[in-house]
Amino acid sequence: MLTRYRKLSSFVTKDGSEIRELMHPAKHACRHQSLAEARVAPGAATTLHRHRTSEELYHITAGEGVMTLGGRRFAVQPGDTVAIAPGTAHRIENTGRGTLVVLCCCSPPYSDQDTELLPS
Repeated sequence: MLTRYRKLSSFVTKDGSEIRELMHPAKHACRHQSLAEARVAPGAATTLHRHRTSEELYHITAGEGVMTLGGRRFAVQPGDTVAIAPGTAHRIENTGRGTLVVLCCCSPPYSDQDTELLPS
């Protein structure tokens, strides 16, 4: 199965990021994972949240930010990859001047039902 970026629409997820689903079982031929591109505007951040069952990988492709992962906070930049275990509170904040772009891989696939928003 092939998807073309220019033909994919974006939407805002429960955590407040703009997402473009590159591959998701609800729409595509994959079955056990999803891959999305998230965009976070300068000065913005996703809402602190966790996923009960999904493991996530965040791969930074553009921009600069600060990742909150459990009780830790650390800078991220293009080329960095962060593993997020199920149940771990996390958020990402854009601290740069350009858009922060993150590839997000989830297994099992992303779902709003698996996303729990947390107080900041």
